[in-house]
Amino acid sequence: MSPRPAFSAPRPLLALTGSVVLAASTLLGAPGATAGSSGSGSGDPGSPTVVATGLDAPRLLSFGPRGALYVAEAGSGGTAPCAVGPTGEQCFGRTGAVTRIRHGSQRRVLTGLPSVAGAGGAEPLGPADVHVTGHGRYVLSVGVGLDAEARASLGPQARTLGTWVTGRLGSDRTRVVADLAAFEAAENPDGSPGHDSDPTGLVRTRHGFVGTDSGGNTLVAARLRHRHGDGDRHAHRAGVRAVTVFPTVDGMQAVPTSVAVGPDGALYVSQLTGFPFPANGASIFRVVPGRAPTVYASGLTNVTDLAWSHGRLYAVQIAAEGLISPTGFPTPVGSLVRVHRGDNATEDTVAGGLPSPYGVAIRHGAAYVSTCTLCGAGQGEVIRIPLG
Repeated sequence: MSPRPAFSAPRPLLALTGSVVLAASTLLGAPGATAGSSGSGSGDPGSPTVVATGLDAPRLLSFGPRGALYVAEAGSGGTAPCAVGPTGEQCFGRTGAVTRIRHGSQRRVLTGLPSVAGAGGAEPLGPADVHVTGHGRYVLSVGVGLDAEARASLGPQARTLGTWVTGRLGSDRTRVVADLAAFEAAENPDGSPGHDSDPTGLVRTRHGFVGTDSGGNTLVAARLRHRHGDGDRHAHRAGVRAVTVFPTVDGMQAVPTSVAVGPDGALYVSQLTGFPFPANGASIFRVVPGRAPTVYASGLTNVTDLAWSHGRLYAVQIAAEGLISPTGFPTPVGSLVRVHRGDNATEDTVAGGLPSPYGVAIRHGAAYVSTCTLCGAGQGEVIRIPLG
């Protein structure tokens, strides 16, 4: 377990045991200046514009059929039952959701999803990433930040925390297709003392799904199998395997956060880093299954997501100067950057001054970025940033 940074706030900003768990109890004030959080009606087609508001801790996002954009909302936890995790007591609630943005309007298409958080909705974890395919089928990554034993203490209603689940939009039926928390408890691939799991980013490949377990410091894979069609009754729970383990460097756990398939077919994985979350200390790894991960790009800071577009790689830094810098607390100020192979200490910033940005998806020459993931319930947004 990493030591807690010394702050005078009641619940300090932290990321413990490799999990993307960010204290947010004092993040309810107004966000800092942003390139797109307000004033989106400028009418300038080259300016960032707000395309969704009122979100609860928006995380990763992806495009589905007919150009619809889907956003995972981690929610704000609840009041009971509660369990003790690396950051203290976390209480369960069904406040997670998925929002669809299409044709200039937004609507929650999945609600009542599991979420855990500290007092007042601090450090929410729940839906982290979502991919919607044909016939309304979705695969959802659900964070937890607890070990399997602590999850079990929350009761059967919490069984989908720490998993990948599948279902259909418009249906309440879901199936667990990969239990990452159980896999971490049984295998603990990185050998760390803690066995907490926190599923985050997710991508579909030719062989199934690959995703990051930020708590387990691993990239994992699972295959969703069907028999004779796409019906939920044909889905089977798939075995989970570790694709690679990310190393601890200078006492900092890696904390992988998201994954994307590159133009060369390799997997590219973003890194937050553990405490003390140094500026320019994060990397993007290139992963070829069966080989050790290599560093594709270095000199980045607290990266939470990445996306390729026309051979260029873009990344979101949740705190551009580091999570424990003056601009990292209480509301982190981050950025969207172009990533260059090798050292990125001199940033190529596309948009800066973003309040706690988290996810990015790219379509038709524009990046869609979730912001205010740590600003409190109902304050999250998605902004559209032209890439030029």
